[in-house]
Amino acid sequence: MPDSAGKPLGPGLGCSAGGQGLARRRRRRWVRGAALGTAVFLMASAGIGWVVYAKLNGNITADEAAAAELARYERERPTSLVRGAQNILLIGSDTRAGQGNRQYGRDVSGERSDTTILLHLAADRRSATAVSLPRDLMVDIPGCRRADGSRSEPVFAMFNRAFEVGGSACTIRTVEKLTDIRVDHHMVVDFSGFKEMVDAVDGVRVCLRQPIDDKAARLRLPAGKVTLDGEQALGFVRARESLGNGSDTDRIDRQQQFLGALVNKVQSDDVLLNPVKLYPLLDAATSSLTTDPALASLRGLYQLVRGLRDIRTEDVQFLTVPRKSYVYDANRDQLVEPEAEKLFARLRGDQPVAVTAGTGRVSGGSGQETGKKGPSPTPTFRGNTADEHTCE
Repeated sequence: MPDSAGKPLGPGLGCSAGGQGLARRRRRRWVRGAALGTAVFLMASAGIGWVVYAKLNGNITADEAAAAELARYERERPTSLVRGAQNILLIGSDTRAGQGNRQYGRDVSGERSDTTILLHLAADRRSATAVSLPRDLMVDIPGCRRADGSRSEPVFAMFNRAFEVGGSACTIRTVEKLTDIRVDHHMVVDFSGFKEMVDAVDGVRVCLRQPIDDKAARLRLPAGKVTLDGEQALGFVRARESLGNGSDTDRIDRQQQFLGALVNKVQSDDVLLNPVKLYPLLDAATSSLTTDPALASLRGLYQLVRGLRDIRTEDVQFLTVPRKSYVYDANRDQLVEPEAEKLFARLRGDQPVAVTAGTGRVSGGSGQETGKKGPSPTPTFRGNTADEHTCE
């Protein structure tokens, strides 16, 4: 092919147009291949993500029976007073049924609530208050549907009997009758699941004022800062007769100390924002979790957890409902009034409470308990926050 002056082009340049066309065709093939590869990768990733989602989602057990029982008594249940505020009942079950739980004894008298916590989430999601309800608290338990379909008679008995008689629905109705607070959601977790959750975050560090050497609790730990694995954590929060002064008060204090440390661990390690760390925790949690139908999916749990990520540890409070020894049996508890009702009223109205590590009764409200003149705006209860460390 000649140039504009009529001179032939050199042999290399004579193939320029064809070479460029070939290069363009090759680029198009490469782009199509890269796009196909990217599409395959994304589809594979989506497939893996769906498998993970489906597995975790399928782990959760929906408590349909409780939902049906609560619907039966909807008219007598309290109403929610503050839109956006939520109350979640957390129940630690001492069931011996299922893999990993039988080592803790035979299931002789049925399943009981070893630990029960009413978790109040403020409407603005800037604070969370966890109120422990002693299992030995004497309360009015309504007539409830048993597992075999029969119905129990109303009875005045220890609080944890409600779960033994009628499961989570009976426990919820008992709590609502006691507090006049609407329970919006509930979660039940067993021994095995608790251990697996602790192990999933590589253990939880607590501060011990003195060493522990206790065969009954399967614990031998030094004083100071100690990282507990799942088995050790379970012994630490469950032991009663063999640790401390043998009271339920001491056991609840240890539970609150541990839960505060767990909150710290999850937040400090950014577990909720790290998929590699989050998956083992979710797998362990969901595998042992029974919830109301609204929470029985990853979507439901995510919507709940999403509002908790920004709560500061100092705004996560743990306290025990004001109580004292039952007048007819020193081994049982009863509410201290009017302090207990003062706490319940503030939770119903989504109003703030404050906690102190002191052993005194609730202060504030009238000003008489604190020795100050005039009203105190925020009542103070015995408890602690998630950022408190007893050995620092």
